[in-house]
Amino acid sequence: MKKGKLIVLSGPSGTGKTTLCRELVKRIPGLVFSISVTTRDKRPGEKDGYDYYFLAPAEFKRKIKAREFLEWAKVYNQFYGTLKKPITDNLAQGVSVLLDIDMQGALQVKDKFPQAVLIFILPPSLAELHQRLIRRKRDSLATIARRMKQIEEEMKYIPQYDQVVINKDLAKTVKSLQAIIKNSRNSR
Repeated sequence: MKKGKLIVLSGPSGTGKTTLCRELVKRIPGLVFSISVTTRDKRPGEKDGYDYYFLAPAEFKRKIKAREFLEWAKVYNQFYGTLKKPITDNLAQGVSVLLDIDMQGALQVKDKFPQAVLIFILPPSLAELHQRLIRRKRDSLATIARRMKQIEEEMKYIPQYDQVVINKDLAKTVKSLQAIIKNSRNSR
């Protein structure tokens, strides 16, 4: 049986990663989305086990000590991580797994799974990204300012990624990502 592929999407907050992941899973047979674990509070409309697995910080730290994470990081004073077992189980069954994780996590994944395909998602411009963050009405202006300041740091990771895709038009971006994933699944 052919093993599944590990595909990682990363990029600044507001670049459309979550939307892209949902579209890709709908369109690509044999591709599942990995649900991350976090200690942050649930946002309005989010569901435990669908958007994230929400854990108390003590439980997250217990899982770190038990080495249950494929990767984990502390981002904006909250913990985020990917449980190892669902990933390895899916890959062993020939199912490809899509992760939406930050740059620190992506590099941890690449270290453990060198064959993983890392894709960095960029906005069409910083001005457009700023507008997207405001339009989604999830964060305070102070949080948006902090996220915008962080982007410069995040973009330093680009050379460590296999592909870079600019999300200017959702339909075109999805098609580009489908092609990248298809090509990666056909290669060894």
